[in-house]
Amino acid sequence: MRKSEVSRSAKEERAASCPSPRASRLAPRAYVLGIDLGGSSVKAVAVTPSGRALARFNEPFDPKRRMDFAETIRRLVRRVGAERGQPAQRIGLSAPGLAAKDGRSIAFMPGRLRGLVGLIWSEFLRTPSAIPVLNDAHAALLGEVWQGAARRCENVIMITLGTGVGGAAMVDGRLLQGRSGKAGHLGHTCLDLDGPPDVCHMPGSLEMAIGNCSIRERSAGRFETTHDLIAAHVAGDEEATRVWLKSVKALASAIGSFSNILDPEIAVIGGGIARAGAALFEPLVRSVREVEWKTNPSGIKIVPAELGEFAGAFGAAWNAIRIDPTSDSLKR
Repeated sequence: MRKSEVSRSAKEERAASCPSPRASRLAPRAYVLGIDLGGSSVKAVAVTPSGRALARFNEPFDPKRRMDFAETIRRLVRRVGAERGQPAQRIGLSAPGLAAKDGRSIAFMPGRLRGLVGLIWSEFLRTPSAIPVLNDAHAALLGEVWQGAARRCENVIMITLGTGVGGAAMVDGRLLQGRSGKAGHLGHTCLDLDGPPDVCHMPGSLEMAIGNCSIRERSAGRFETTHDLIAAHVAGDEEATRVWLKSVKALASAIGSFSNILDPEIAVIGGGIARAGAALFEPLVRSVREVEWKTNPSGIKIVPAELGEFAGAFGAAWNAIRIDPTSDSLKR
């Protein structure tokens, strides 16, 4: 084994066994509450500072009722405090939309969850410490890096395949957020100049190539969901196979392009479509190997996400641990 490999191994072992300096300053019995706000439900995890899950929660709310999402979160925070016998020492929150520059609220989220934009959660919940706020895709990546498929990795991309295609990126251990917070929206990358525009006006995007939002158009009206398409492909339907593998090749080309731009060691694939398992990952890995620029013998590692629907909640919790709540800015 080379010296560099020994050093890296030792470094990884220390990182795995030692909590962060901020985590070590938390009280011995303290817990952190990570909250992930979705379109119609709130996912949450109560965790120790080292990341051990103490409890998980999934609370629905009515998105048509103004601020019902916020009241659901308030009730959940009180309930967890009562069940644990003490309030959370820190709380972190993730939500759809772009986080404000100071990391205390969501600054941009058009069309949904009225009342979310500009809501300062520490004031709403009356907590003694500030509550850092993250974009939900950014939080999912942090969760997978902390306790999921990308543990101990510093260069990571995450792609979530569902109705749309979400994404996030970490480079040299730093989450990419950019000037306005929209960095990492990998699904809105152009793959076809002449293709139809997506919701962000990008023609022929990755989202249009494999997101469930375009399945009827891609299958000439034969399928209502990507799961139906994949089932037909697995059953031997030749046309379904043609449509599905074309979408997978588009995803592979995008991953190869992201690899050239960001040089990640691992690509984590999440979302509902990722539950297709081998029907997705076997052709995806083959196609990526055909197009990627390999700078090491194995190429970029492609793996399914491990934390499922709670990835964002774990990421929100870790963000609360790693951020100094007394700082003027709650971003890192």
